[in-house]
Amino acid sequence: MKILYRASKTEEICNDLKKATKYMGGNKPCAISLLARINALKSADVLKDIVNMPPFHFHKLENKGKKKNLEGYFAIDVKTRRDKWRIILEPLDDNENPFVPCNIDEISKIVKKIEIREVSDHYDE
Repeated sequence: MKILYRASKTEEICNDLKKATKYMGGNKPCAISLLARINALKSADVLKDIVNMPPFHFHKLENKGKKKNLEGYFAIDVKTRRDKWRIILEPLDDNENPFVPCNIDEISKIVKKIEIREVSDHYDE
């Protein structure tokens, strides 16, 4: 799968162990897991390959009174459900545009491109 990044800082965090470790407060095991998740995303043929992997805990994000509009965004855990880090991503069509509407059950078999919006501490949002 092809991965695009919303920001160059996010791309650096997702591809450089030293920067990921620093960003995650020195938590090297989580940083290693982040890079492993990115490699799994790159290796997947389509998004459905990731959706079907229970350890990733692929899930839709919802607007819960926060200031961010999370419509069409999904997340996977960086390490486990107990860890606070997650990768926020958006499925893209072949022209690198978001799907509207974004019904993951219908599109996951054809999505070959995603954009990573951020790696976030979901307790800090």
